[in-house]
Amino acid sequence: MRVLVVGDWHSELHEEVVFRALSQLGHDVHGFKWHHYFSALPGWVGRVRHVLQRLQDKFVSGPLLSRINRDLLICIERLKPEVIFFYRGTHVTAATLREIRRQVRGVVLVGYNNDDPFAPHQPRYLWRHFLKAVPEYDLVLAYRHANLPEYRAAGARRVELLRSWYVPERNHPVTLSADERERFEADVVFVGHYEPDQRIDYLEEIVRQGFRLRLFGPGYDWNPVIRRSPWLRDQIPVQLVWGEDYNRALCGAKIALCFFSKLNRDTYTRRCFEIPATRTLMLSEYSDDLATLFEPGEEVALFATRDEMMAKIREYLADDALRSAVAHAGCQRVLEGRHDVGSRMEDVMAWVSSIQGGQTKQESVEA
Repeated sequence: MRVLVVGDWHSELHEEVVFRALSQLGHDVHGFKWHHYFSALPGWVGRVRHVLQRLQDKFVSGPLLSRINRDLLICIERLKPEVIFFYRGTHVTAATLREIRRQVRGVVLVGYNNDDPFAPHQPRYLWRHFLKAVPEYDLVLAYRHANLPEYRAAGARRVELLRSWYVPERNHPVTLSADERERFEADVVFVGHYEPDQRIDYLEEIVRQGFRLRLFGPGYDWNPVIRRSPWLRDQIPVQLVWGEDYNRALCGAKIALCFFSKLNRDTYTRRCFEIPATRTLMLSEYSDDLATLFEPGEEVALFATRDEMMAKIREYLADDALRSAVAHAGCQRVLEGRHDVGSRMEDVMAWVSSIQGGQTKQESVEA
């Protein structure tokens, strides 16, 4: 099928991964990217303009938003895709989706969003276009169970659960060199963003009890906060890790932590698949949802309190054989459970085919 993937495309982790997976499945895939509409320009005039651009991007309003939607329609008119996959379509309006359907008869519009637009603390301005457009999509893909009834209540025609995934060529076991061990080796690693929840307290306790911690993530979030912590300030500057360095950061640790985003009401996250895929032991916050994906104590380790987390860290660091057995079983689970991005996209295209089949039947009846 001819597929167009539409999204911000500011990182290699999201739209690009979907693009490649669909291509590997044999589809004719094209991309429409809007992040460059907000790129910085040289000189002081460029800097002023960039501030205005960033404001339009943040509040999803202004002439650049109109330009994005106009250019998207031009692209679609030229390409005539059979399927359009909108990745976090914050910048696409309901009017644009209606015009697309008028331009391309039979096109299937798919909306996917890894964030939670219904969460109480999410900014309403960011999601207003997306939520208004929900009834215009043929298929809305929810990241979490809580969003399934919420999308239906918002008018979605069809909703399916599409969990996140791991990417086999990015998330896999590797043996680190001596230089890489110097940079990444640790008892416990956490790779992720800062949220004002319990994670600071939990990370401090790990260091307080004498274990070697490494912290990776967006420094602009972490550094101002942990500068006040006597236990964590040595982690400054906290740095992002991408690609192979992200994989090495997981492989270099004996245990990799996973916290859930409270902002997004998460009960699992992408790292719940990426960590086991590296054959590193995952120690995650407990959720009933996660306990349906992995066998606790057999394939992953889970905790509900700080004391329980510390008890699990001591247990698994003291027993290499146990830690290795659980990590291997977790890896096998994600390999056999079709949690890779290719399998996820196979599911998406199967749903698309069923929608297309329904459209064909309807057209036959109308004829």
